[in-house]
Amino acid sequence: MIRVLLIHDTHLLRTALATVIGREPDLEVASAPWQGAATGYRTLRPDVCVVDMDGPEAGGPRGIGDLAHRCHAPGGGGAALLALATPGRPGPLRRAFEEGALGYLSKNTSPDRLVEGIRHVAKGERYIDESLGHGFLEAAAMPLTRRELSVLSLAAEGASIGEIARSLHLSNGTVRNYMAAITRKTGARNRVDAIRISQGAGWL
Repeated sequence: MIRVLLIHDTHLLRTALATVIGREPDLEVASAPWQGAATGYRTLRPDVCVVDMDGPEAGGPRGIGDLAHRCHAPGGGGAALLALATPGRPGPLRRAFEEGALGYLSKNTSPDRLVEGIRHVAKGERYIDESLGHGFLEAAAMPLTRRELSVLSLAAEGASIGEIARSLHLSNGTVRNYMAAITRKTGARNRVDAIRISQGAGWL
């Protein structure tokens, strides 16, 4: 039996998808939003975590980084990460890759392909949807680091410098330095312009 934790912030889609893949006789499925991912992980001790990379929480302090740490920590269960991403958005792909995801599937894929992907990564095999190939090339050329993306994602949600600092356990000065680097790398005039450019490029 393969234990699967499905993490998605949209309740209706999350429960519907969990129901569909849970019909497979070899899959035991639980689901949670990103805010509940840590609790779900401790409860289920999954073999595979299927994660929606498009939600804003995925790049936050309780997002993919925290989940990957739990998966890779000694005694953490060693769950494989299978990322669900939208073609044309290289930022989420970059985050998933840097956190060691083993599988990558387009959110337009069929349930059968998702089940196939789960079974592959559960065996430690890499599984990549061919439709995401261009997104990987764009992700490789993206100028922002994982930490810069996390800072900018929170800024895009309207968080202040102080709020970003508290969320990411950084000093205010460090956050300002990150924002200055982001503005420079994106060729933006200011923070708002950096957010606009990054969203237009699919990095957020």
